Amino acid sequence: MSKPTKTRYLFITAVALGTLLNPLNSSMIAVALSRIQNQFSLSFTDASWLISTYYLASGIGQPVMGKLGDAFGLKKMYLIGLIMIAAASFAAPFSPSFGWLIAIRIIQAIGSSALFPAGMGIIRKSITENQAQALGVLSIFSSVSAAFGPSIGGFLTHYWDWQAIFLVNFPFILAAFFLGLFILPKDRRDKNRKVTIDYIGILLFTLSILSLLLFLLSWESGVNWGELLVSLVFIFVFYKYESKQSQPFINVLSLKENLNMSFVYVQFILVNVIFYSIFFGVPLYLQNVRHFDSKTTGLIMLSIAGFGIIVSPLAGRWIDNRGSKPALIAGTSCMIAGSLLLLTIHGSSSAAWIFFSLSVLGLSNGFNNLGLQTALYTYVPPAETGTASGLFMTSRYIGTIFSSSLLGILFGKQFTTSHFHVLAIICVIIGILIMLLTLRMPQLQKQSQ
Repeated sequence: MSKPTKTRYLFITAVALGTLLNPLNSSMIAVALSRIQNQFSLSFTDASWLISTYYLASGIGQPVMGKLGDAFGLKKMYLIGLIMIAAASFAAPFSPSFGWLIAIRIIQAIGSSALFPAGMGIIRKSITENQAQALGVLSIFSSVSAAFGPSIGGFLTHYWDWQAIFLVNFPFILAAFFLGLFILPKDRRDKNRKVTIDYIGILLFTLSILSLLLFLLSWESGVNWGELLVSLVFIFVFYKYESKQSQPFINVLSLKENLNMSFVYVQFILVNVIFYSIFFGVPLYLQNVRHFDSKTTGLIMLSIAGFGIIVSPLAGRWIDNRGSKPALIAGTSCMIAGSLLLLTIHGSSSAAWIFFSLSVLGLSNGFNNLGLQTALYTYVPPAETGTASGLFMTSRYIGTIFSSSLLGILFGKQFTTSHFHVLAIICVIIGILIMLLTLRMPQLQKQSQ
């Protein structure tokens, strides 16, 4: 292996080991909730705030940390994020109360929120050839960590206890930190450039996203129109304020002027509504309606992650050669086809047929995640990569919480095959909308150019 090739692999590995920490910790906690619930004498609703607060903090923290990375240095924010995760992962097992554990979990979410936007910015600035393939590797790391998180969490909780899901972060943290310290390029900043942070804009953005996500979380118990009104007011005030700033936290005028970029965010929200509705809804169906054991359910669910992993490097090469649009059309077609296949699942469907149906959805995940990611960066100036990457991940969390609210409405009181088919129909409709948005995209040039 030549030295440049070896350096490239180490470079990508340094970023990938960090970016996997956020999705890994978002999914590992699900299996440990029962133990945490028992230790602190909580109801399930109370314990589930460990998941909700992580999504809330990540949804807000991604663009904020991305903006700080753009302003003060991407490598610096990447390393600071790792230090924050290390501190939180060390402190969490010693939490004296549930309130302390939630606070530490929020710190962990904010720290991990620095890693994706900083990592994307570093990759975009430093790797110019076959960039989509490099992003494909990061997509594989993220997909694998999110998919295997529940299995890892279950293993650790079974043989040790819930504290182990925090301590398992340290091998990744240490490897990412020392590789990042010595491999990633030094931050280059213009000493004459005055750094201005729009703190009021950050505050208004935080209030806007927080109120929006709380509104979505309330759907399971009934739509709270007051929370929606509060959210819309904050969003309006945020937009008006940011549109008048010379150096805004988020360039809201560009969202209006650059509709291609805005539609990428909308598409990613919708893609994640489908993905997480399936990711969380299918296990409930298999265990509660079909009465499959947890082992069989886990093996079936690996079809989504497994085929997404297989197709990601192929999608990366395709995007490098043809641009994002053909891959996105293929991915959306698989998403619609996979959702239609869910309508064929009934009470006597074999595990093999369910596995096949979910595999088609897994293929779509590999194409869509990477395709939208690379499409976004063709519309965003390099200096705004961190903020744009953060907003991209915020779109994922909005889609995730939207999906959990949808599942709560559909399956809150009763869960049958008919309800599962309603979910499939909703996914087909959303998939068609995604296809319409994809077809309106301009044909993008090769990413390596």
